[in-house]
Amino acid sequence: MDTVSAVSLVKERLGIRTNVRDSYLTAIVEGVIKELEDEKGLVLDGANSYHLLFVCDYATWRYQSVSSTQTTSASRPLPMPRHLQYRLHNLMIHSGSGGA
Repeated sequence: MDTVSAVSLVKERLGIRTNVRDSYLTAIVEGVIKELEDEKGLVLDGANSYHLLFVCDYATWRYQSVSSTQTTSASRPLPMPRHLQYRLHNLMIHSGSGGA
């Protein structure tokens, strides 16, 4: 998975035009990819635009949920939105988590 392309798309989605947050956004994207591959068992294909867009959307949510002022009563980030949960579930089914 090309992290440079993913970071570029995340920046577009967030409306960020400078390079000031690139290292932070790169760390988030790399963390998301590592989580999906190592913890969820997904085999991500960098040429698959569905995979790339999911990584971007997940990283964008990660970025926004940490910096959001809207938190639960225990000061934890908001839970993952349903559309991301649904897409992650579908990726795990269709991408063959656990080795096909």
